[in-house]
Amino acid sequence: MRLSIIIPAKNEAESIGEVVGRIRSDFPKAEVIVVDDGSTDETAALAEERGAKVVSHPKSLGNGAAVKSGARAAEGEILVFLDADGQHDPADIPRLLEKLDEGYDMVVGARSSSSHANTARLAANGIYNVIASMVTGHRIPDLTSGFRAVKAELFRKFLYLLPNGFSYPTTITMAFLRAGYPVEFLPIVAKKRVGKSHIKPVKDGIRFLLIIFKIATLYSPLKLFLPTSFSFFGLGLGYYLYTFVTEGRFTNMSLLLFSAAVIVFLIGLISEQITALNYRDSA
Repeated sequence: MRLSIIIPAKNEAESIGEVVGRIRSDFPKAEVIVVDDGSTDETAALAEERGAKVVSHPKSLGNGAAVKSGARAAEGEILVFLDADGQHDPADIPRLLEKLDEGYDMVVGARSSSSHANTARLAANGIYNVIASMVTGHRIPDLTSGFRAVKAELFRKFLYLLPNGFSYPTTITMAFLRAGYPVEFLPIVAKKRVGKSHIKPVKDGIRFLLIIFKIATLYSPLKLFLPTSFSFFGLGLGYYLYTFVTEGRFTNMSLLLFSAAVIVFLIGLISEQITALNYRDSA
C-alpha cells in the first residue's frame, strides 16, 4: 500500500524543513504533501526544497481546508496527517500503521499526560474527551489530536462533513464512530511546538464551546435535545403544580415551558433524521 503523509502548514518556516527532511529520511518511498495554507513566510519554498509535494492556497482557508486539499491531492491508499510545528514524532508513524494492519480503519495518536501543553488547553481537551466518550459510549482519550493514520477511501467519504477550521479532528473522529468504523487511540508524547501557536484564546475559546455542542449533534442529536426537552417539561410541570396549588390556575409561563419542550423534542427528532441521512452512504 502506498503511503501519503500530509502536513498542513501555515507560517511554519522555523520547523517545516526539519519535519519534511525527517519524514523523507525515515519514509523515502512515501508521498509527502505539504499544504501551504496561505503562508506569508518561506514555508512552501522550504518544504519543496526538502522534497515535499507542495499544494498552496492563495490565502488562508483554515486547517481543515488544508487537510481536505491534502486528502484530494494524495495518491496513497493510507493517509497520515501530522502537524508542521514539530510536535509529532515521525518515529510514531510505524506504530500507527501497525494498528491499521490489525484491522482498524483509523488510528489516532492520543497525546499522553507527559505531552507538552498549557493548562487551559489540557482542561479544554479533557472536557471534550469526557463529553465525547459519554455521547458515543466509546472511551475517547484525545478527540482533537491532529496526528492520525487512516484509510484514504474511507476518509474521503467524509470530506463533505469536515469544517475548514481547527475542529476537523473532532468531526472526522465522530463521523467514523457514528458510521461504525473501528477507531483506535494509540498513546504518543507530543513535544513542545516550534514557533508561535496560531491559537487565539478568546476567539478559539468560543469556538471550543461550539465544538462541545457539535460533538453531540454530529453523533446523536437526540442525546442533546431529549434531556433539554425533558428539562423544559419538568420545569413546566413543576411551575404548573405550584401555580395550581397557590393560585388555582394554569399560567402562560407553564404553557410556554410545555411548548418549548415539544419544540425542542421535534427539533431533535428532525436533527436525528438529518444525521442518519448524512451517514447513509458511509457504510
